[in-house]
Amino acid sequence: MADITQEKMRLLVKVGTLYYVDGLNQQEIAERLGISRPQISRMLAYAKAEGIVQITIKNPFSEEQTYERAIAETFGIHDVIVVHVPGADQQLIDLQLARAGAALLENVFKDRDIVGVMAGQTIASIGNEINYFTRKNMQFVPLVGGWGSAGAYWHANSNTRVLAEKLKSKYWLLNAPAIVASSQARDILVEENEIQTVLKLARQANVALVGIGQVSEQATIVRSGYFDKKDIDEVLSLGAVANICTSFINERGESIPYHADSRMIGLNADELRKAPNVIAIASGEEKVAAITAALRGQWVDVLVIDMKTAKSVLEWHRLHPVQ
Repeated sequence: MADITQEKMRLLVKVGTLYYVDGLNQQEIAERLGISRPQISRMLAYAKAEGIVQITIKNPFSEEQTYERAIAETFGIHDVIVVHVPGADQQLIDLQLARAGAALLENVFKDRDIVGVMAGQTIASIGNEINYFTRKNMQFVPLVGGWGSAGAYWHANSNTRVLAEKLKSKYWLLNAPAIVASSQARDILVEENEIQTVLKLARQANVALVGIGQVSEQATIVRSGYFDKKDIDEVLSLGAVANICTSFINERGESIPYHADSRMIGLNADELRKAPNVIAIASGEEKVAAITAALRGQWVDVLVIDMKTAKSVLEWHRLHPVQ
């Protein structure tokens, strides 16, 4: 005859089987067995603690997750997604990053979200890769004005429109350049009701999708033609290594003031930080210092990155300690 201990184990095995194998939820098990739902929860926890239930996860991403944890813990950000495409060139890596970003957004976006969107080719690639899924009353809004007339497909306005159209959502456009000739011109433009409305909505974004720019003559802000060599030399002399929205960040992760700031139209990094969930997608050896600086300053909450760049970021952080 079985003793009471064995009968208790029998019941734990039954509850565990109903939950983990048969797929019933806790309320359904409670109703079937006549046991309260809180007690079912306690029984499941006890079954795991005693080894009656042992969960095995087949994980083909263990190496990537090692670096995800390392970056998240080192810099204190919420989450990291590391993609690994062995032997791939940068073009294929960028494609995989875009797909990872698109998959992430499908889980992040909620009904009634206001999504701020930055310029950049990486963000444009996510727009190309994302597939329609149902969300109600979402709005998409650019975080900065236009970066010039060339490369229009990756302007913030263009990225905003593509993402919104893919998800059949409302979108707004910021009909102003990101950089104007003078602070006086900027002040006149931002007084326009239409521009004020868009910038106000951008500041209310609860999700922001951004890239992290390096500070060099190859940076998007320079190649657009709106930021000349004099401007880039100034921010370099101030110690800038990263560009996020309209702000420049130094090696320590601090936002630095610069002369051209008064000519910029769009959100700065401090305004961006107010968004509850800032998601950045970044890759490439030329961006390692910039990514590290953005992480040190905790300017982003979630980072999507490839493994090679992730390794380089951790190494750069180790070799360049904050003074």
